[in-house]
Amino acid sequence: MNSKDTLSRKIVSLSELKDLTDSWKAEGKKIVFTNGCFDLLHAGHVAYLSEAADLGDKLIVGLNSDQSVSCIKGPQRPVNSETTRSTLLASMFFIDAVVLFGDDTPLELIKTVLPDILVKGGDYTVESIVGAKETIANGGKVEVLSFLPGFSSTAIIEKIKRSE
Repeated sequence: MNSKDTLSRKIVSLSELKDLTDSWKAEGKKIVFTNGCFDLLHAGHVAYLSEAADLGDKLIVGLNSDQSVSCIKGPQRPVNSETTRSTLLASMFFIDAVVLFGDDTPLELIKTVLPDILVKGGDYTVESIVGAKETIANGGKVEVLSFLPGFSSTAIIEKIKRSE
């Protein structure tokens, strides 16, 4: 199997993800879930995702659709399409599945996955994380990871604008 096949296998629909997570749980795998826009992938994202992957056996990334990113970040975003962003994420060896979602929050996705560990970045508190209550009620836990300082997609975009 070539690398293109591997990438496309990691980008899954919600129903495919449900089958995958059921299979992984049956094998006793610890499932970690995180989500975000990941518009301009940078070293901070890579460090965060790598750290999240180290918390369990399988890392699932919920990726905001283009429409969802526009609603959150404004009409000029995303810079990169959902196809580009999902391909970049799927190319990381420590990410096991990428699933797009178009809702305002990933709550329905989290309810479907019911991860062992729900992870968000350091600008959140456990109480403010969507899906925390459901994850904890299912016996899982919620982790808030620190950010690698100095990295932000928004800051990168602002820097580019200033240099034009």
